[in-house]
Amino acid sequence: MKKHLNEIKELLDENYFKFNRKDFIEKDPVSIPHSFKKKEDMEIAGLMAATIAWGNRKAILRNANRMVELMDGSPHDFIVNHSKAELKRMKGFVHRTFNEKDLVFFITSLRNIYRNHGGLENAFQLNEMEKKDLLNTGNSLQQRISHFRNIFLETAHENRSEKHLSDPLKNSASKRICMYLRWMVRKDNQGVDLGIWKSISPSELCLPLDVHTGNVSRALGLLKRKQDDWKAVIEITEVLRQLDKKDPVKYDFALFGMGVENLI
Repeated sequence: MKKHLNEIKELLDENYFKFNRKDFIEKDPVSIPHSFKKKEDMEIAGLMAATIAWGNRKAILRNANRMVELMDGSPHDFIVNHSKAELKRMKGFVHRTFNEKDLVFFITSLRNIYRNHGGLENAFQLNEMEKKDLLNTGNSLQQRISHFRNIFLETAHENRSEKHLSDPLKNSASKRICMYLRWMVRKDNQGVDLGIWKSISPSELCLPLDVHTGNVSRALGLLKRKQDDWKAVIEITEVLRQLDKKDPVKYDFALFGMGVENLI
């Protein structure tokens, strides 16, 4: 098994460097937060882009840029200082099942987070009780995502909007939020991930599991579970930690790229 893993590590390392390149940014949703310099703008734009990151890539980029435009090109300032009248401009926005009501909810919830919870990065920090629970559950990222979700849902909203905030405690793979956390937390010399959050270690991150990363992981014998759920996320991430315990999700680039290009 060790020899098998060593061979796979060589393959994944090769493809990590192949796909983790700056020219990857332009056609990926990570380009949205990359267009800003202010931390708060980057993390807000990143969350919005990650939230709608399913379906056609061109549509994702178009609609993510549209959200930024609706916030006057200054997400943080708009989030904190917008008026009710300004929210009317969201009318008509839609990306697949994410519509104007969801967008208004996200904007008002983010205002609560920045005004009352110390901002987005802080919203992923566990309280003392949750840290004690962590001794029993063992997965810090699952707890962090659930904690963030609870804060996000403090703001009045329609039940339909909750589907845009997946819950790993209910066994959701939480692919988009795991991808978002990769953007915010990881930092390397390649420059794709932004690495602007320092309170979470890259070693805590979990693989953003989707059809591409799941299929390649199974083809390589790294993932046995058939469903793309949180149990599968934990299974594959634990294997990737054997390959790089400090930065396991760097292999997201390799698994995703190999899947998209049908390299296995």
